Amino acid sequence: ITFQFMLHDEPGVLSGILTSFAQHAANILTINSIVPSNGCALVTISAETIGLTVQLEELLRLLRDTPYVIKAEILAG
Repeated sequence: ITFQFMLHDEPGVLSGILTSFAQHAANILTINSIVPSNGCALVTISAETIGLTVQLEELLRLLRDTPYVIKAEILAG
């Protein structure tokens, strides 16, 4: 599944997102980021979610609730 995030450009934001993926047994395949501008960064993360320990909707809610996440959505899956 490919996720897209709009993040505030703050230290540790991406780390928090990756921690959520790891805590719920999602396997990160790729991470792509566009150079931040105007204090925001656009990041796409592709992850294998077969072994998730929560429902996909719950993972997405947790990701959206991560501090400094402006937007989180599923692009493809």
